[in-house]
Amino acid sequence: MNAVSLSLPARRNFFLPAVWAVTVLVSLLPDILFRELGGGLPAWLFWAKAGLVAGLLAASLAWKALRPLWLFFTVLLAVSLLEWGVGEFFTSVSYKTWLLGSPSFVQDVGSVEIPRLVTALLMMLLMLLLTGSFSRFFFVKGNLNAPAKSIPWILTRPPSWRVLGPAIAAAMCLGLVVFVVVLGRPPALSSIGNVLPLLPFVLVFALVNSFGEEMIYRAPWLSALEGVVVPAQALLVTAAYFGLGHFYGVPYGVVGVLMAFIPGWLMGKSMLETRGFAWAWIIHFCMDATIFFFMALGSVTPGG
Repeated sequence: MNAVSLSLPARRNFFLPAVWAVTVLVSLLPDILFRELGGGLPAWLFWAKAGLVAGLLAASLAWKALRPLWLFFTVLLAVSLLEWGVGEFFTSVSYKTWLLGSPSFVQDVGSVEIPRLVTALLMMLLMLLLTGSFSRFFFVKGNLNAPAKSIPWILTRPPSWRVLGPAIAAAMCLGLVVFVVVLGRPPALSSIGNVLPLLPFVLVFALVNSFGEEMIYRAPWLSALEGVVVPAQALLVTAAYFGLGHFYGVPYGVVGVLMAFIPGWLMGKSMLETRGFAWAWIIHFCMDATIFFFMALGSVTPGG
């Protein structure tokens, strides 16, 4: 008996180990281990990841039992190759020189957000071609007032997303403020005036980064996994990949992984339950605006 002939619940369990194994292997975890334990990244690591996913994609197209995973493997391969290709293109045109003369915050963050926006737009176009519908990969507003399902150990009777969305955004931002005050470098009141000219950049970068990360690392993944594994596992898979991707971000290290995993899970939950992109983008934007504000103040820095 192959996976195609199994019942839907059994088929979802059949694919789950493969989904988790591939996600872990292509995530940032191997990079973290090489950097932290070996002192640097081997040149072959990126291509080994891409080759693994390309081989699995070919197998899923050739082998009927793996056919339901073809879109998932396509998303994994597209994310890797688009990020690499867009990065190589912008490096070749010396795009960082476009920002010379700008404040250091604009140079540091802008040099990341320009390629990220292009990658996200290309990913969006690819998903539209593959699925034929914006709603199929959650790039629609969705029902902002949709009922929310329970959150284990926290909310057994949650309100609608009209209430839960703003509450999550406020709680996540408050957590980031507490983190900066406790573990970062609390800004002096006199320095706040210096960051006011940077506020437009803070807001634009937060909009771009939140859109980019949702379109690259969440919406396509959930679309590809929907119907292949149970929703609870799809949320965990995407949140784990998203969390590991923030090991060298703000905050840094294991704390950063956990502080990205939790909102990543919640933002994915909002997508599945509202059938849209809006609450995830709003929550993500609020968090990024908070982080970028403190980065502009010099209270926190990526990777430290």
